[in-house]
Amino acid sequence: MAGAENSSALPNAVLRLCGLLSSPFPATGVLPVMRKVTPASTGSPPLHSNSARKGDVSSVTRTEEPEVLYEKKGHVAHVTLNRPAVHNAMNLRTHEELAKVWDDVETDDEIRVAVLTGAGSGSFSVGQDLRERAELDRRGVPASTFGSRGQPGWPRLTERFTLTKPVIARVNGYALGGGFELALACDLIIASDHSVFALPEATLGLVPGAGGAFRLARQIPLKIAMGYLLTGRRMSADDALRHGLVNEVVPEKDLDAAVTAWTDAVLRSAPLAVRAIKEAVMRSLDLPLPEAFVTPYAWEQRRRHSVDAREGPRAFAEGREPVWRAR
Repeated sequence: MAGAENSSALPNAVLRLCGLLSSPFPATGVLPVMRKVTPASTGSPPLHSNSARKGDVSSVTRTEEPEVLYEKKGHVAHVTLNRPAVHNAMNLRTHEELAKVWDDVETDDEIRVAVLTGAGSGSFSVGQDLRERAELDRRGVPASTFGSRGQPGWPRLTERFTLTKPVIARVNGYALGGGFELALACDLIIASDHSVFALPEATLGLVPGAGGAFRLARQIPLKIAMGYLLTGRRMSADDALRHGLVNEVVPEKDLDAAVTAWTDAVLRSAPLAVRAIKEAVMRSLDLPLPEAFVTPYAWEQRRRHSVDAREGPRAFAEGREPVWRAR
């Protein structure tokens, strides 16, 4: 685990905020704000907007700043955790807003890939807001365990096993506790070189209940994963890359360009093929190989009989770029 201790210490105030995604606090909150940006638009997504396209999650002007920012730019959904003052720690309102966003990503046929990130340059997310968890404890609310069924925002991304559109985590800074678990639930992770990953739950008397205990041990070698899980030690971006946990590490100034290169690459692939591949991979991870070959996959059936399945070979034969119709 070389390099895990090289990062500067996180302030105590931030450490008090990192933890789990799960919490049974009573549901409150508002809908996230969304806007449409045309494919020709350039520049970074705006941090706040009150305009929306028809069918979006919310088209009503809100006087309260949303905790999740949601923008559609061409075929890409940009999802931003918007609590930079607390390093994007997540409370129950955050989870409610995120659930509505993932519902929309899943059902909007124009969206082909989503990018998840955190506002500001210091943190992707430090996990659950433990001040809220402390208040739950004061009220005598039972502590949560693995998963979030029956709680606000369920199924959260960490348990949204049927989402077949790819999600890219854009990590810039700290991804701790539930924030790390959220990144682990994404399909790709692109990180700045100063990013730090950790699951410190054991040091807080907690467990990585949003999938960290399960996913980390599946995504890197078991002994390496156990070292991080049992001690809460931090993993540098370079170590995450060495372990195969992230796809690319770049200087912070190049992070947006790197993420755009990945989204552009995904968009060059046929959308139905992308969904069919993700569904087949995720559903077959624990299947014996012979069973994986004969398991029916809904999105593969759609791809197999689609216009796009004929367009790809035809475009190749004609020496031109394919025009994908997602049908």
